[in-house]
Amino acid sequence: MNFIKKIFGKDEIKDLEQGLEKTRNSFLHRLGKAIAGRSTVDDEVLDELEEVLLTSDVGVETTLKIIDRIKLRVAKDKYLGTNELNTILKEEIAALLSEKKYQFDQEIPLDVKPFVVLVVGVNGVGKTTTIGKLAARYKKLGKNVVLGAGDTFRAAAIDQLVSWGERIGVPVIKQQMGSDPASVAYDTVQAALNRNADVAIIDTAGRLHNKIHLMNELSKIRKVIQKVIPEAPHEVFLVIDASTGQNAFEQARQFSQATQVTSLVVTKLDGTAKGGVVIGVSDQLNIPVKYIGVGEGTEHLQPFDKHAFVESFFGR
Repeated sequence: MNFIKKIFGKDEIKDLEQGLEKTRNSFLHRLGKAIAGRSTVDDEVLDELEEVLLTSDVGVETTLKIIDRIKLRVAKDKYLGTNELNTILKEEIAALLSEKKYQFDQEIPLDVKPFVVLVVGVNGVGKTTTIGKLAARYKKLGKNVVLGAGDTFRAAAIDQLVSWGERIGVPVIKQQMGSDPASVAYDTVQAALNRNADVAIIDTAGRLHNKIHLMNELSKIRKVIQKVIPEAPHEVFLVIDASTGQNAFEQARQFSQATQVTSLVVTKLDGTAKGGVVIGVSDQLNIPVKYIGVGEGTEHLQPFDKHAFVESFFGR
């Protein structure tokens, strides 16, 4: 596939640094306390570091993976001073991210039209807002976008998406509250074809209380979309809220079991010290992060850049 490249420059770096400020300050403060008065990276320091990573919501499995990597460095180099620990951590986390498909140099394939995106996630994570911001971003990239109000179980979700559409000048396909979500998805994809749109983004209901029902509903949406475009949806974004910490891990697990999630969107990083969830959840589930939310503004939804993230996580 040919792709349109993302926009990522000095303003995005500044927004990222500000968005990760709470996480960075909390993490570095805890790390500083853990190694205060110590000169070498020994078992006691590693125990303290493990606690720091866990309290930053990196997650147990990923934390142990990072600790094991540092132990290998200690064994290999024989002597490592605590002054080097920050650099070592940065290198090992960057290496961990490099092993996954985290880096997205492109956003929208140029040879797929319309590019169909299905967005899933529980209520309250910022799913509908994320869709609005995505639409604004794609429009800024010169793309014609159509939105589908597929969360028909909440009138507020439909109204919110319509409001976003009016604000950014993007059409919204909707039906009445309580309508069949699959029907809305079908109409959205059909409208995207009829209007020669580049991108169609479809919202879905965010209920997890009945996983079987959710699985059936998402499966039905896929089937009706594929009646129009057999290879669609081209992306399934799972939106998770960084501030929920370990709950985000469980949500990601359940949704990845209910449907084929292709990428993660991590929201509300600016309002929490739990930014480590970005590292952990995608590592454990092997699902790449494509976008992160680092503020309230439309421009604060930005493509995930692993190098920029690690630099901002540790401070430049």
